[in-house]
Amino acid sequence: MNFRKLLIIILSSVLVVMSFTACGGENNTPSADGEPAVVSNDSSGENVADVPEADTPEAEPVSVRIASLKGPTTMGMVKLMDDSDNGLTAAEYDVSIYGTADEIVGLLVGGEIDCANVPCNLASVLYKKTEKGIKVLDINTLGVLYILAASDPASALNAEEPFETIADLKGKTIYSTGKGTTPEYVLNYILTSNGIDLAADVNIEYLSEATEVAAKMAESTDAIAVLPQPYVTVAMNQNENLRIVFDLTEEWQKIDGTQLVTGVTVVRSEFLEAHPEAVSQFMSDYAASVEYVNSHNDEAAALVGKYDIVAEGVAKKALPYCNIVCLTGEDMQASVSAYLNVLFNSDPSSVGGELPDDSFYFKG
Repeated sequence: MNFRKLLIIILSSVLVVMSFTACGGENNTPSADGEPAVVSNDSSGENVADVPEADTPEAEPVSVRIASLKGPTTMGMVKLMDDSDNGLTAAEYDVSIYGTADEIVGLLVGGEIDCANVPCNLASVLYKKTEKGIKVLDINTLGVLYILAASDPASALNAEEPFETIADLKGKTIYSTGKGTTPEYVLNYILTSNGIDLAADVNIEYLSEATEVAAKMAESTDAIAVLPQPYVTVAMNQNENLRIVFDLTEEWQKIDGTQLVTGVTVVRSEFLEAHPEAVSQFMSDYAASVEYVNSHNDEAAALVGKYDIVAEGVAKKALPYCNIVCLTGEDMQASVSAYLNVLFNSDPSSVGGELPDDSFYFKG
């Protein structure tokens, strides 16, 4: 074979190899829009056209189930509730209002609700009961307890009696509610911190309901009573001779500089872990609602009446005295911790038998 024939055979072989390589490369067949279709080899060796992936559907919004108590702890939520009902919130809120905290406990423990507004000491009890299954998100209400006195000029106890300090309550009979609960612990702490001997210096008579205390004040000309808002406003509407002589939130703060705490917002730890964004949104909306309630008294009172928490007229007078707040973070932890410590020293069972540890508090 001469050199010329050998060269022709080699060149022909190269062309054959190149043709097979081209078959395994890109397919330049136009697509429907006139552009070359991009083809790739899958694991089976077949050519599969790449197509755009379908858009991932957006996740359904989380509905936050909230339980709250009929009173100041729910008054701060009325703007959130109204906005949610009108579709103006980013999240969905299903708020149920209950008359007693006992009704909420089972729902929270059973996972039937996600967040709840409860008395501060009950949150500590639930933390123990659920084996750290809840966390405190914020303080929603500071102290709502006040001491009222009648001031009838015809009575021995009249407007001329000054009541300048808590010590001026020595020798008096005081009507109150909440025997064995936080109102008793708060009153005892404030009285004893002001040098009053509970056994020798005062006579405290406990009635079963705040309405009974209010009724007692309505018919009296010389009674002294401890009442929470909005019952303070109700009692003063019924008896024009009543006046507020002490704000127990202020008196508490005078003792050691900490805050008297009434209500807190708690969340189930499981829900928080599963839906942190929903909880963050809830806290933001809650804070905005509290700000609105505190700065728009008349409008907020109308919403309080709309949701049948208390009558609008009562709410209009009571709201400025309800100490509605949204305290979070270190401020929340410092006040809750100090408050629970006072209750623990009075009765350990009131906070669940032991003080909660650091994981009780949501840090954000």
